[in-house]
Amino acid sequence: MKLSVCALSLSSCSTLQKSTTKTSSRAAATTASNNEPGQRVRFIEGISTRPTPKVTSSQSSKMPAISRNVTMASANLENAATWQFKYAQLLDVPVESVLNQRLFSFLEEWMGTPYRMGGKTKDGIDCSGFVNLLMNTVFQLNLIGNSVALYSQVTRLSKTQLHEGDLVFFKIHHKRISHVGIYLENDKFVHASTSNGVMISDLKEAYWKKYYAGGGRL
Repeated sequence: MKLSVCALSLSSCSTLQKSTTKTSSRAAATTASNNEPGQRVRFIEGISTRPTPKVTSSQSSKMPAISRNVTMASANLENAATWQFKYAQLLDVPVESVLNQRLFSFLEEWMGTPYRMGGKTKDGIDCSGFVNLLMNTVFQLNLIGNSVALYSQVTRLSKTQLHEGDLVFFKIHHKRISHVGIYLENDKFVHASTSNGVMISDLKEAYWKKYYAGGGRL
């Protein structure tokens, strides 16, 4: 190795200017940018002879910053499916957190289905019918009952305790529970609304905030 470095130095000596700076104990390599005449030669010290050179502190300072929240999923966003991007946008959450394919495939299939009291098909479905069907299909929970009956079966939770698959209840123009939906993430829930059918809404919206009665887990 020493012989090869010396040979390299001798072959380049005609283009080198004398340097008064002491070199380190390691071999010094020289480079001339684009070999242009009169270009000043730069001496680069500390070149490693290992197959994979270590990154110096000066080099690392020039590297782009990486968020502490980077995960294997977020590092491979190009592999995410279209439905993940779609529902990440609707829920306003990172793409890598949209993972329940069974759930979001079900939503994709039923989204926009019109509301119909007592309905249980894609021709029309009501809020409790939608909840029962989703919980049976996605979470394998055999539920039967209207919003009042479902409310009596859950373990009550605060908003901060809610997770994907929990139920959220509302008292809309009634003193008793009259509407139910399924919590998703980031205060978003899916339900069969009387005005727009199956849709995703936000618990922070003034309307739903006004009539919110509580959440629970089966």
